[in-house]
Amino acid sequence: MRLVVFDVDGTLVDSQHLIVAAQEVAFAENGLPAPGRREALSVVGLSLPQAFRRLVGEDGPVAELSESYKQAYNRLRLDPAHEEPLFPGMADLLTRLHDRGDVLIGLATGKSRRGVDRLIAHYGWAEWFATTQSADDAPSKPDPTMLRQAISEAGCAPEATVMVGDTTFDIAMGVAAGATAIGVAWGYHPPDALYGAGAVTVVPTAAALEVLLLEGLATGG
Repeated sequence: MRLVVFDVDGTLVDSQHLIVAAQEVAFAENGLPAPGRREALSVVGLSLPQAFRRLVGEDGPVAELSESYKQAYNRLRLDPAHEEPLFPGMADLLTRLHDRGDVLIGLATGKSRRGVDRLIAHYGWAEWFATTQSADDAPSKPDPTMLRQAISEAGCAPEATVMVGDTTFDIAMGVAAGATAIGVAWGYHPPDALYGAGAVTVVPTAAALEVLLLEGLATGG
């Protein structure tokens, strides 16, 4: 049995507008200038404390920013202007993988457990995933604990696992856990950075990702 684990923000879900807006509110509430869009998105995938440490340093108001961000995110997500759509083709890809008898799918994300559960309920994915790992379950990416837990829960081997993500944090986590790491080009870190982190390849579309995964399943690779 093969296991394919997906990151969420930037890989499955296009959440950039909501993330940037919530960061802007959080920084304003704490009397700080908000980072630029590129810098704001560069920390997507990390847990909130880790993300804000990168943005304001160890001595900054990390706890206050994290709490402000969570509250702002939960308010703003109710606004249709901040909808979080799936990236093109990803819903169909998940459906086809879910329907196969030789593969399990999972999630490993910097979202909270509450956020993961809300996402699964919104898209009707209950019982789809063999494992779901959140920021509440393990140290922040790129620490490999989250993915190792996913592999263990699914009952698969690291060499039979693929980690799919859009950031160097996802790729580095996959490599450290002994999985095959595949990058996607439509997320928040550029392809050259993903290759530098150890991605075996970076795919340009969901269709290309599906071909790659199905070829691997067909060959056992």
